[in-house]
Amino acid sequence: MAIVGGSSSQRAVSRAGLYLILSAFAALMLAPFVIMLATSLKSPEDVFNYPPRVLPRQQATVDIDGEPAPLYEIPYEGGTRVLALTSDSLEIGTFAPPDALDQTVAVLARDVAPTGGFTDPQTAVVEGEEQDLFDVEVDGEVVPMVQLSSTTVGEFTDPEDPGVEVLANIRTSTPVSSVSARPQNYTQVREAAGLDRSLTNTALVTLLVVVGQVFTSIMGGYAFARIRFPGRDQLFLVYLGSIMIPFVVLIIPLYQLMVAIGWVDTMASLTIPWLFTAYGTFLMRQFFLSIPRELEEAAFVDGASRWTVLWRVFVPLSLPAIATQATFGFLYAWNSFVWPLVVINAGNAEDRVLTLALSTLGGRAADSPNLVLAGVAIAVVVPVVVFVLAQRYFVENVAASGIK
Repeated sequence: MAIVGGSSSQRAVSRAGLYLILSAFAALMLAPFVIMLATSLKSPEDVFNYPPRVLPRQQATVDIDGEPAPLYEIPYEGGTRVLALTSDSLEIGTFAPPDALDQTVAVLARDVAPTGGFTDPQTAVVEGEEQDLFDVEVDGEVVPMVQLSSTTVGEFTDPEDPGVEVLANIRTSTPVSSVSARPQNYTQVREAAGLDRSLTNTALVTLLVVVGQVFTSIMGGYAFARIRFPGRDQLFLVYLGSIMIPFVVLIIPLYQLMVAIGWVDTMASLTIPWLFTAYGTFLMRQFFLSIPRELEEAAFVDGASRWTVLWRVFVPLSLPAIATQATFGFLYAWNSFVWPLVVINAGNAEDRVLTLALSTLGGRAADSPNLVLAGVAIAVVVPVVVFVLAQRYFVENVAASGIK
């Protein structure tokens, strides 16, 4: 019994370790998507915050005299206190007597005036250089001093006790923030980049390409799998070999063909050349070959034509393969970038697809990563949903799923 228990414990530990490793890899794969979605909901200031934060946050504010004032944690009397920023452009200077430069005081520049007035300012020589003198009040006495340095600070006030006023450097102060998303980023990027039109064009092109590829793949796959004609196998090998031709080799002749036909800068050039796919034909042929001939022969005995056999027998049994082909075609058509970039002019916003709109957005909003990633999120969410819904077809045993 002890041996059995020990073996069971070892299996449990091994299984837990395997789940832990797989979970770590899953988290690593999902991290870019989480960062993308979180950044798309951030404000421009939060995007460039250091150290970076994953969740979108916005600075807390409070109304003072009808105006929103940001809140900061400011050192106060040995601790920290939440104060509101009421002025962010106050200049504070460091002053010292000309003959005692180590006796410095910090005073607001607005509280000092040139010694002798603006009409007859006085100067003093400090370390071989002539500098202006300013009247600085110290302990109720006005002392002529030279200015050693200056910096810009903010004036902070306690919203609940306006009598508490503190001067502090804004850049070194800690802002008070809370988790808060900005869904308006999506509305802004849709209006700025014209994504509504691009989304419509992309959806239309993708739908036509997927339907066309599935139809031609079913027709071609059935012909190569079940219909005997001279040179069938040789023609199939040549057609299948076209997969090995890189697309970059086809760009120039295909573009010249579009010019000759007059399809440049039109939606037809994005759809019609991609209605045929050698991979889809190969996939459907291999699946049709796995269907027993007895089903086809039984349908012929009952008087069915080849067209009826194809659409009433083969197609219902081939739904896993059709779904796989449709998913591949969808992902390709939705994410296509190089060919639309070549055949659609940059100024043609009416026929522009989503990938081209995102490319333009990346240039226009280069200083706003939150808007760029909002556009990317809009483009990514549809393929991700389609892939999640169809993923079971990628792991299903296609041959075994033909007959239940």
